[in-house]
Amino acid sequence: MDIAAREIVRIRERLNKILVEHTGQSIKRIQTDTERDYIMSAEQAQEYGIIDDVIRKRG
Repeated sequence: MDIAAREIVRIRERLNKILVEHTGQSIKRIQTDTERDYIMSAEQAQEYGIIDDVIRKRG
C-alpha cells in the first residue's frame, strides 16, 4: 500500500472513532454507513447523534 492510501485509511479510522464517541453508534454501524453516501433527514440525523437540535422556522 502506498503512502497516500495508508494516510486515507488512517484518517478514515480516526474519523470513525470520533463518530463513535460523539454519536453513540457502534463502530460496525459507522463503518457500514460511511462506506457509501448516507443521506438522512434532519430528524434522522438527530436520532443518529450527528446533530444536537433541529432549528425550525417560526411560524
